[in-house]
Amino acid sequence: MREVVLDTETTGLNFNKGDRIVEIGAIELINHIPTGNTFHSYLNPMLEGEMPDESFKVHGLSVDFLSNKPLFSDIAERLLTFIGNAKLIIHNAKFDIGFINFEIQMLANSNREVYERLPYNEIQDKNVIDTLEVAKNLYPGKSVSLDSLCIKFGINNKRKGRHGALIDSEVLSEVYLELVGGKQPGFEFSQPGHEDQETEKLIKERKSFIRKNPLNEIRLSEEEIALHKVFISEMNKNYWN
Repeated sequence: MREVVLDTETTGLNFNKGDRIVEIGAIELINHIPTGNTFHSYLNPMLEGEMPDESFKVHGLSVDFLSNKPLFSDIAERLLTFIGNAKLIIHNAKFDIGFINFEIQMLANSNREVYERLPYNEIQDKNVIDTLEVAKNLYPGKSVSLDSLCIKFGINNKRKGRHGALIDSEVLSEVYLELVGGKQPGFEFSQPGHEDQETEKLIKERKSFIRKNPLNEIRLSEEEIALHKVFISEMNKNYWN
C-alpha cells in the first residue's frame, strides 16, 4: 500500500485573499514505512512587498530567498506525478488541499499548456486522510496540534526549529504511525472505493487497540474459585520442613 505524507508552507491563511504556497514537502510510505523517496520544492509566490511577519515567524522564508525559486507551474506536473494515486496523509488537510487545488485551477487560466499535461486537475477529499480529524476523534477535548501529538507520543520534533514542509512531513509520518496503532508494518486501510469512510474506519480500528474499561466480570465458576483457593493454600505450606 502506497501513501504520501504531505505538508505545505504558505504566505498566509487565505488563498482567496492572495496568499500562495512557498514550500511543499512530501514523503512516500509503503505499508506505512518511509521509503526514502521524497518530493521537496520552495516556490516563488510572486509577492509584492515583503513576507507577512506572522508567516515569516512560522517558516522563516523571505521574499528575497524565494525570488529565484520555481513557480508552481514549474513543479505542478512533477508534484502530482509523485503523488499519483496514493492516499494522502495530511494534518489539517483542508488547508493544504485548498491551497494546492487553488494553484492548480489558476494554471487553467495562466498556463493552459501545463494544466493540460497534469495527470489530474484536482486532489479530492476522498483520497485524503486528515490526521487532525483522526486525532480529534481519538482524543476529544485535547490539543491535537502536530507539536502536541509529538509530545504525547514521545516523538523528537526538536529537529524542526521553524516549520518546514519536508521536516513537518517527516514528523507527521511518525505521528501517523502512532495514530494507526503504533509502528506496526502491515496495518491496512480499506481499498480505494470506500474513501468517504476512510477516516471513520481508521478511528474505529485505532480505538479497537484500547480497552476503555477493565474486565470486571468474574469468569470462573464457584467450584473453580474454591479449587483455586485450595491451590493457593497448598502453595503457602513449607514443604522443606
